[in-house]
Amino acid sequence: MTFWQWYVRRGRIDRRTWWLQYTVPLAVLSALALAADLALGNRDLAAILDAEQGFGPVFQAVTLLATPATVSASATRLHDRGMSAWWLLLAFVPVFGQVALLVLNGFLPGDPRPNAYGPPPSWAEFPAPVQQQPLLPPPAAPPSGPPTPPPSAPPYWG
Repeated sequence: MTFWQWYVRRGRIDRRTWWLQYTVPLAVLSALALAADLALGNRDLAAILDAEQGFGPVFQAVTLLATPATVSASATRLHDRGMSAWWLLLAFVPVFGQVALLVLNGFLPGDPRPNAYGPPPSWAEFPAPVQQQPLLPPPAAPPSGPPTPPPSAPPYWG
């Protein structure tokens, strides 16, 4: 998978992919960006927690760069459940919306069968069976015609 295929995802993804390829890495990246802002002296953690000031420029840049990947991953996760990406508008509902999207994306299973957004991601892991060549050649066909009688006496070689 290339970076662009990861950055703007299409089709469907399962819960494991959503957690391990998007949510956890982007959360760690955000924490590192916040630590970089604090180390550079751009912001004070106590002031951020008290909502006296916003996040620093490194955190904001990381957030802006990660937004397309986050939105496309959440949309493809919703597609795995057979839901439209319009459900992402729940993110604008304070508290309830974010919790609802977390539950929809991270905890509820996807459709086990193909839906309007394609086959389940697990189907791609198991390609169609390939006809394999047998390890041993097939047995020879019996000769056609009447059987030949065994020799009456062994040949004389002496």
